[in-house]
Amino acid sequence: MFKAKLSEPKIFINAISTIGELIDEGIFKIDNSGISLVAADRAMVAVVDFKINSNAFDEFQVENEEKIGLNITNLLSVLKRVGPNDKLSLNLADSKLEFRLEGSSKRRFVIPLLDISQEEIPPIHQLEFVGRAEVKPHILESGIEDADIISDSVLLEMSKDKFTMRSEGDVSRTELELERGDENLLVLEADNNVKSKFPIDYMKKMIKAAKIAESTTIRLGQDYPMKLEFKSGDKASLNFVLAPRVSDE
Repeated sequence: MFKAKLSEPKIFINAISTIGELIDEGIFKIDNSGISLVAADRAMVAVVDFKINSNAFDEFQVENEEKIGLNITNLLSVLKRVGPNDKLSLNLADSKLEFRLEGSSKRRFVIPLLDISQEEIPPIHQLEFVGRAEVKPHILESGIEDADIISDSVLLEMSKDKFTMRSEGDVSRTELELERGDENLLVLEADNNVKSKFPIDYMKKMIKAAKIAESTTIRLGQDYPMKLEFKSGDKASLNFVLAPRVSDE
Protein backbone atom coordinates (compact mmCIF):
# COMPACT_ATOMS: atom_id res chain seq x y z
CA MET A 1 0.00 0.00 0.00
CA PHE A 2 1.21 3.47 -0.90
CA LYS A 3 -0.56 6.80 -0.75
CA ALA A 4 0.81 10.32 -1.04
CA LYS A 5 -0.38 13.87 -1.60
CA LEU A 6 1.47 16.89 -3.00
CA SER A 7 -0.03 20.36 -2.79
CA GLU A 8 2.95 21.78 -4.71
CA PRO A 9 3.94 19.12 -7.28
CA LYS A 10 6.12 21.40 -9.43
CA ILE A 11 9.44 19.98 -8.19
CA PHE A 12 8.31 16.41 -8.84
CA ILE A 13 7.00 17.26 -12.31
CA ASN A 14 10.12 19.18 -13.35
CA ALA A 15 12.39 16.39 -12.12
CA ILE A 16 10.49 13.67 -13.98
CA SER A 17 10.41 15.85 -17.11
CA THR A 18 14.22 16.10 -17.04
CA ILE A 19 14.61 12.38 -16.35
CA GLY A 20 12.43 11.69 -19.38
CA GLU A 21 15.03 13.36 -21.59
CA LEU A 22 17.37 10.43 -20.86
CA ILE A 23 15.37 7.49 -19.54
CA ASP A 24 12.30 5.85 -21.08
CA GLU A 25 11.45 3.47 -18.25
CA GLY A 26 12.66 2.68 -14.75
CA ILE A 27 12.06 1.02 -11.41
CA PHE A 28 11.01 3.47 -8.70
CA LYS A 29 11.64 2.50 -5.09
CA ILE A 30 9.17 3.72 -2.48
CA ASP A 31 9.94 3.50 1.23
CA ASN A 32 9.53 5.59 4.35
CA SER A 33 12.24 8.00 3.23
CA GLY A 34 10.55 8.86 -0.08
CA ILE A 35 10.58 7.91 -3.76
CA SER A 36 13.83 7.21 -5.59
CA LEU A 37 15.07 6.09 -8.99
CA VAL A 38 18.50 5.02 -10.21
CA ALA A 39 18.67 4.18 -13.91
CA ALA A 40 21.07 4.30 -16.84
CA ASP A 41 20.26 5.41 -20.37
CA ARG A 42 20.24 2.71 -23.04
CA ALA A 43 23.70 3.68 -24.29
CA MET A 44 25.10 3.37 -20.72
CA VAL A 45 26.63 6.84 -21.10
CA ALA A 46 24.64 8.49 -18.31
CA VAL A 47 23.12 7.45 -14.99
CA VAL A 48 20.20 9.23 -13.30
CA ASP A 49 20.00 9.26 -9.50
CA PHE A 50 16.74 10.85 -8.29
CA LYS A 51 15.17 11.15 -4.84
CA ILE A 52 12.16 13.07 -3.61
CA ASN A 53 11.99 12.87 0.16
CA SER A 54 8.85 12.02 2.08
CA ASN A 55 8.97 15.46 3.75
CA ALA A 56 8.24 17.05 0.36
CA PHE A 57 4.75 15.55 0.54
CA ASP A 58 1.79 16.78 2.57
CA GLU A 59 0.87 13.16 3.19
CA PHE A 60 3.05 10.09 2.66
CA GLN A 61 2.06 6.55 3.67
CA VAL A 62 3.77 3.30 2.72
CA GLU A 63 3.46 0.01 4.60
CA ASN A 64 6.35 -1.91 3.03
CA GLU A 65 9.06 -1.04 0.56
CA GLU A 66 7.62 -1.04 -2.95
CA LYS A 67 9.41 -1.28 -6.28
CA ILE A 68 7.33 -0.26 -9.26
CA GLY A 69 8.22 -0.24 -12.93
CA LEU A 70 6.94 2.76 -14.87
CA ASN A 71 7.09 4.00 -18.43
CA ILE A 72 8.41 7.55 -18.09
CA THR A 73 6.49 8.76 -21.15
CA ASN A 74 3.21 7.52 -19.66
CA LEU A 75 4.07 9.08 -16.32
CA LEU A 76 4.91 12.41 -17.94
CA SER A 77 1.73 12.43 -20.02
CA VAL A 78 -0.24 12.46 -16.77
CA LEU A 79 1.99 14.90 -14.91
CA LYS A 80 1.75 17.39 -17.77
CA ARG A 81 -2.00 17.53 -17.14
CA VAL A 82 -1.44 18.87 -13.61
CA GLY A 83 -2.52 22.51 -13.50
CA PRO A 84 -0.59 25.23 -11.62
CA ASN A 85 -3.10 25.19 -8.75
CA ASP A 86 -3.82 21.46 -8.71
CA LYS A 87 -3.07 19.17 -5.81
CA LEU A 88 -1.69 15.78 -6.81
CA SER A 89 -2.51 12.52 -5.03
CA LEU A 90 -0.86 9.16 -5.74
CA ASN A 91 -2.32 5.78 -4.86
CA LEU A 92 -0.75 2.39 -5.60
CA ALA A 93 -3.14 -0.56 -5.83
CA ASP A 94 -3.74 -3.67 -7.95
CA SER A 95 -0.59 -3.28 -10.08
CA LYS A 96 -1.66 0.20 -11.11
CA LEU A 97 -0.73 3.72 -10.10
CA GLU A 98 -3.63 6.12 -9.69
CA PHE A 99 -3.32 9.89 -9.94
CA ARG A 100 -5.94 12.28 -8.62
CA LEU A 101 -5.80 15.94 -9.60
CA GLU A 102 -7.83 18.34 -7.50
CA GLY A 103 -8.20 21.96 -8.52
CA SER A 104 -11.02 23.67 -10.37
CA SER A 105 -12.25 20.13 -11.02
CA LYS A 106 -11.44 16.60 -9.88
CA ARG A 107 -9.70 14.35 -12.39
CA ARG A 108 -8.37 10.82 -12.22
CA PHE A 109 -5.76 8.95 -14.27
CA VAL A 110 -4.56 5.36 -13.96
CA ILE A 111 -1.41 3.94 -15.55
CA PRO A 112 -0.23 0.32 -15.44
CA LEU A 113 2.93 -0.87 -13.74
CA LEU A 114 5.55 -2.52 -15.93
CA ASP A 115 7.37 -5.76 -15.27
CA ILE A 116 10.90 -4.43 -15.75
CA SER A 117 13.96 -6.53 -15.07
CA GLN A 118 16.49 -4.80 -12.84
CA GLU A 119 19.27 -3.63 -15.13
CA GLU A 120 22.89 -3.57 -14.12
CA ILE A 121 23.76 -0.03 -13.11
CA PRO A 122 27.35 1.23 -13.23
CA PRO A 123 28.72 1.49 -9.64
CA ILE A 124 28.43 5.27 -9.47
CA HIS A 125 28.74 5.41 -5.69
CA GLN A 126 32.26 4.02 -5.95
CA LEU A 127 33.47 6.97 -8.01
CA GLU A 128 36.06 9.20 -6.36
CA PHE A 129 36.23 12.78 -7.57
CA VAL A 130 39.13 15.17 -6.98
CA GLY A 131 37.56 18.46 -8.07
CA ARG A 132 34.35 20.15 -6.96
CA ALA A 133 32.71 23.37 -8.06
CA GLU A 134 29.34 24.80 -7.11
CA VAL A 135 27.96 27.33 -9.58
CA LYS A 136 24.75 29.17 -10.30
CA PRO A 137 22.73 27.04 -12.77
CA HIS A 138 22.35 29.83 -15.33
CA ILE A 139 26.14 30.05 -15.67
CA LEU A 140 26.47 26.36 -16.48
CA GLU A 141 23.55 26.64 -18.88
CA SER A 142 25.19 29.61 -20.61
CA GLY A 143 28.47 27.71 -20.97
CA ILE A 144 26.69 24.74 -22.51
CA GLU A 145 24.80 26.96 -24.97
CA ASP A 146 28.02 28.75 -25.96
CA ALA A 147 29.83 25.47 -26.54
CA ASP A 148 26.92 24.07 -28.54
CA ILE A 149 27.46 26.57 -31.37
CA ILE A 150 31.13 25.59 -31.67
CA SER A 151 31.36 21.82 -31.21
CA ASP A 152 29.57 18.70 -30.00
CA SER A 153 31.70 18.45 -26.86
CA VAL A 154 32.85 20.70 -24.05
CA LEU A 155 35.95 20.54 -21.86
CA LEU A 156 35.43 21.24 -18.16
CA GLU A 157 38.50 22.19 -16.15
CA MET A 158 39.14 23.02 -12.50
CA SER A 159 42.23 24.42 -10.82
CA LYS A 160 42.94 25.97 -7.43
CA ASP A 161 41.81 29.37 -8.65
CA LYS A 162 39.30 28.95 -11.46
CA PHE A 163 36.63 26.89 -13.19
CA THR A 164 36.63 26.84 -17.00
CA MET A 165 34.38 25.55 -19.77
CA ARG A 166 35.97 25.41 -23.20
CA SER A 167 34.94 24.21 -26.65
CA GLU A 168 36.90 24.19 -29.90
CA GLY A 169 35.88 23.60 -33.50
CA ASP A 170 37.97 23.54 -36.67
CA VAL A 171 38.39 27.32 -36.70
CA SER A 172 36.23 28.55 -33.80
CA ARG A 173 36.66 28.55 -30.05
CA THR A 174 34.71 29.61 -26.96
CA GLU A 175 35.59 29.78 -23.28
CA LEU A 176 33.72 30.56 -20.07
CA GLU A 177 35.84 31.26 -17.00
CA LEU A 178 34.94 31.82 -13.35
CA GLU A 179 37.69 32.84 -10.95
CA ARG A 180 37.68 32.16 -7.23
CA GLY A 181 35.70 34.92 -5.52
CA ASP A 182 33.24 35.36 -8.40
CA GLU A 183 29.69 35.60 -7.05
CA ASN A 184 28.57 32.89 -9.48
CA LEU A 185 31.26 30.46 -8.30
CA LEU A 186 29.99 29.50 -4.87
CA VAL A 187 32.50 26.73 -4.10
CA LEU A 188 35.77 25.64 -5.71
CA GLU A 189 37.81 22.71 -4.40
CA ALA A 190 40.66 21.38 -6.54
CA ASP A 191 44.20 20.73 -5.30
CA ASN A 192 45.48 20.13 -8.83
CA ASN A 193 44.35 20.92 -12.35
CA VAL A 194 41.76 18.40 -13.55
CA LYS A 195 39.88 18.34 -16.82
CA SER A 196 37.55 16.08 -18.77
CA LYS A 197 35.58 16.41 -21.99
CA PHE A 198 31.87 15.61 -22.25
CA PRO A 199 29.19 15.34 -24.97
CA ILE A 200 27.07 18.47 -25.18
CA ASP A 201 23.89 16.68 -26.23
CA TYR A 202 23.73 14.96 -22.85
CA MET A 203 24.59 18.10 -20.91
CA LYS A 204 21.84 20.07 -22.67
CA LYS A 205 19.34 17.55 -21.33
CA MET A 206 20.77 17.40 -17.82
CA ILE A 207 20.88 21.16 -17.30
CA LYS A 208 17.07 21.23 -17.50
CA ALA A 209 17.20 20.02 -13.89
CA ALA A 210 18.22 23.59 -13.01
CA LYS A 211 14.50 24.29 -12.64
CA ILE A 212 14.52 22.55 -9.27
CA ALA A 213 17.77 23.97 -7.88
CA GLU A 214 19.36 27.25 -6.82
CA SER A 215 22.86 25.94 -7.43
CA THR A 216 24.60 23.13 -9.29
CA THR A 217 27.50 21.08 -8.00
CA ILE A 218 29.99 19.68 -10.53
CA ARG A 219 32.40 16.94 -9.51
CA LEU A 220 35.33 16.07 -11.78
CA GLY A 221 38.41 13.89 -12.13
CA GLN A 222 41.12 13.73 -14.78
CA ASP A 223 39.61 12.17 -17.93
CA TYR A 224 36.98 10.76 -15.60
CA PRO A 225 33.18 10.72 -15.31
CA MET A 226 31.44 13.87 -14.12
CA LYS A 227 28.75 14.12 -11.50
CA LEU A 228 26.17 16.90 -11.72
CA GLU A 229 24.11 17.51 -8.59
CA PHE A 230 20.89 19.50 -8.40
CA LYS A 231 19.18 19.89 -5.01
CA SER A 232 15.91 21.48 -4.00
CA GLY A 233 16.63 22.21 -0.35
CA ASP A 234 15.95 19.15 1.78
CA LYS A 235 13.05 18.03 -0.41
CA ALA A 236 14.57 16.52 -3.54
CA SER A 237 17.78 15.83 -5.42
CA LEU A 238 18.45 14.96 -9.04
CA ASN A 239 21.98 13.85 -9.84
CA PHE A 240 23.61 12.66 -13.04
CA VAL A 241 26.82 10.79 -13.75
CA LEU A 242 28.12 11.26 -17.29
CA ALA A 243 30.90 9.28 -18.94
CA PRO A 244 33.73 11.36 -20.44
CA ARG A 245 34.47 11.66 -24.12
CA VAL A 246 37.98 10.52 -24.94
CA SER A 247 40.13 13.61 -25.46
CA ASP A 248 42.97 13.98 -27.92
CA GLU A 249 44.60 16.60 -25.70
